[in-house]
Amino acid sequence: MDTRDGDGQRPAGAASAPGAVPVPTAAWRAHRKAAQLLEQPGRPGSLGPGQQHAPDIASPVPLQFAFGARVLMWKQDPSVSEIGTRKAFLPGVVLDGPRDARIVSSDPAIAPVSPNAFGDFVTTADTPQFDAVHAFAVVRQTLTMYQRALSAAGDPMPLPWQWNSSVDTAPLQVFAYGLPNVMNAFYSRAQCCLKFGHFVSDQDGSRVYTCRSFDIVSHETGHAVLDGLKPAWLDADNPPQTGGLHESFGDLTAIFLALSQLDQCEAVIAQTKARLHDKTFLADIAEQFGLALGTATGLRNADNDLTMSEAGSEVHALSQVFTGAVYDILADCFATERDPLLRDDGLVLHEVGAYLRALVLRALVAAPEIAPAYADVVNAMLRLSLEDGKPVAYRNSIRNRFAVREVVTSPVPLSEDHADAVVLAAHVKDAPGVQQDRRACCGTMNLAEYYAIDSVLDGEMAALARWCAEHGRTGATEMVSDAMIDTAARR
Repeated sequence: MDTRDGDGQRPAGAASAPGAVPVPTAAWRAHRKAAQLLEQPGRPGSLGPGQQHAPDIASPVPLQFAFGARVLMWKQDPSVSEIGTRKAFLPGVVLDGPRDARIVSSDPAIAPVSPNAFGDFVTTADTPQFDAVHAFAVVRQTLTMYQRALSAAGDPMPLPWQWNSSVDTAPLQVFAYGLPNVMNAFYSRAQCCLKFGHFVSDQDGSRVYTCRSFDIVSHETGHAVLDGLKPAWLDADNPPQTGGLHESFGDLTAIFLALSQLDQCEAVIAQTKARLHDKTFLADIAEQFGLALGTATGLRNADNDLTMSEAGSEVHALSQVFTGAVYDILADCFATERDPLLRDDGLVLHEVGAYLRALVLRALVAAPEIAPAYADVVNAMLRLSLEDGKPVAYRNSIRNRFAVREVVTSPVPLSEDHADAVVLAAHVKDAPGVQQDRRACCGTMNLAEYYAIDSVLDGEMAALARWCAEHGRTGATEMVSDAMIDTAARR
């Protein structure tokens, strides 16, 4: 009996007596497993080990299906150890950097990452190359997720970055280490980029890299996506609720992206026993960053009970009102659709998350181009859910959750069904001329470029020009002449 394996080698510990059954050692099994992982997959239709005939394939696989790259990435925040790092597949052309047509890793502090022999970007965790790949992967997954949501009707729609036009298709640049020793991250329209900070935690002295947080990267990408759809909303001269929508969309993006991945849905179900209001990583945003600040619920907690009167004009707090209502609606719709005897809970959560993600995005697109209020988005959600043929329980949840948070006023008791023709009035409105308080927001909301600072400088220069005109300083020649006269008089 020949005990050699497929490589023509006799495994260590194999018996040599005739008729003996070889018993490979544990070390040999480990060696063979590692070797198989490095084998290049054969072309479709080629003979595999032990195959007598090739599968009947009429034609080669189309070229577009040959593209795609596997990446190793954090599937949640680094502190969520039960999720950890896993491989993910990006179904598109990914080149050195990594980069594609819409996103480019541009950090000069990190050497460009090249794909391995299989075209994959699988690198060692906790290295600069891993961080660049992880940040790129989350940005790409976020953009793809929202493009799919808007393309559900069958018309593929590329979501533009704010600066894109028919003559400017420049990609979004990603700087994984862009803000050394800074406890923040931001999206910059002027610089066409995302920049992520890293800092030393006061709690344990470890260095925290914001680019490693699934939540933070998706949050900042959410700002970039919404800025491409609604360019006027990011400006600080909007009412506070408009700013709240931008910050909330960032947090909701982190939640929606987690729910777009079935393994994370299954983990949420296992962690909470299908009770979404139990403590879960899904509701906690940026846990590792929160731990560095001494909090146990991340930077923000989506499962909250904040109301409009409690939030005031502070955008960070206002955003949590909207985010909390949407999280409650998620839990309600999941409970409505749940039927564990017939369907898997993880799959139901995945489907409900996909619908709610598209509903919120479409409602934001339908809202006014300038100075939208929360009530504008709520009424759009109610109208769209009716057009989608969803049961009245969905609209009852939307109305009730926003009503108890003082966003809208219900004309009927919350125990009654929502009347489909009713447009809900805003309960709490922004006072005329009130300014946004962005001091507690992420780095994006605090960049000078969104405060129209240039107009302040222009006003100061205009005041100087008026003063010069009033004092006869109307040109460079006159100013030189005046200076010469003054000099002669002193002599």
